[in-house]
Amino acid sequence: MTAGKKKGLGRGLSALFGDDSSQKKTQENQALNKVSISDLSRNPYQPRQNFKEDKLNELAESIKKNGIIQPIAVRPSKADTGKFEIVAGERRWLAAQKAGLHEIPVTILDLNDVESLEVAIVENIQRDDLNPIEEAKGYKRLNDEFKYDHESISKLMSKSRSHISNTLRLLTLPSDVIAMLEEGSLTSGQARPLIGISNASSIAEEIVSKNYSARKVEYLIRNKKGSKKEKTIDANVLRVQEKIQKILGLRVNILNKKNNSGKIIIEYKDLDQFELISDLLTKN
Repeated sequence: MTAGKKKGLGRGLSALFGDDSSQKKTQENQALNKVSISDLSRNPYQPRQNFKEDKLNELAESIKKNGIIQPIAVRPSKADTGKFEIVAGERRWLAAQKAGLHEIPVTILDLNDVESLEVAIVENIQRDDLNPIEEAKGYKRLNDEFKYDHESISKLMSKSRSHISNTLRLLTLPSDVIAMLEEGSLTSGQARPLIGISNASSIAEEIVSKNYSARKVEYLIRNKKGSKKEKTIDANVLRVQEKIQKILGLRVNILNKKNNSGKIIIEYKDLDQFELISDLLTKN
């Protein structure tokens, strides 16, 4: 499946939400019908993997009282004549089954595979209860299968580019950390500082067990990185650093690189200490 880079809404989205003249063309192929629940099948491009049971039950109770207010968007099934594939509204379809409905209202759209995928991803990402990994996978499919770059996705979703990039980076985490995000025991704010950390899994377990806040996690990671740097200081460099500190009576930090270039940082707290350093360095 290939598609060129999109500018604004694709035709599938225009058909569903309304955007330009393509909506009028699509509406000619739309029809509002009631179809049997058993004649519908789930969208294979559905980014959402988990539907919360309690939320489905709440929606089912609402449907029992008020019916389905917004029709489910479907397209004709390629595999079974007379049956339909859900484009958007799978959650309503599942809740309708719980509510005991036999027929539900649908809007039949004329969409190809690419357009169906686009609508499914956008419709689901716009829901607030999509978990961070489902959201990230949705963005990844927009990138991989629609060739959207991060800027295009941010405009399409009305989210900042940094949010898109940071969410996509969550997919680089170890599989067990990703599982914690999917089940909700870890938030994206808690997980983001773990990206690129070698022991991310063990730190994630610590975060969950001790219920660290996102800010606490950032502080923890900074400290661990700082401790690691201190352990890698060459013993000879450390001795020289301590000797200079003893002579000056000031805090000194020597940063020595692998090629033996680097810098010496001397810290001072007031003007007297500054003048002391200046005098020592400018003596003839």
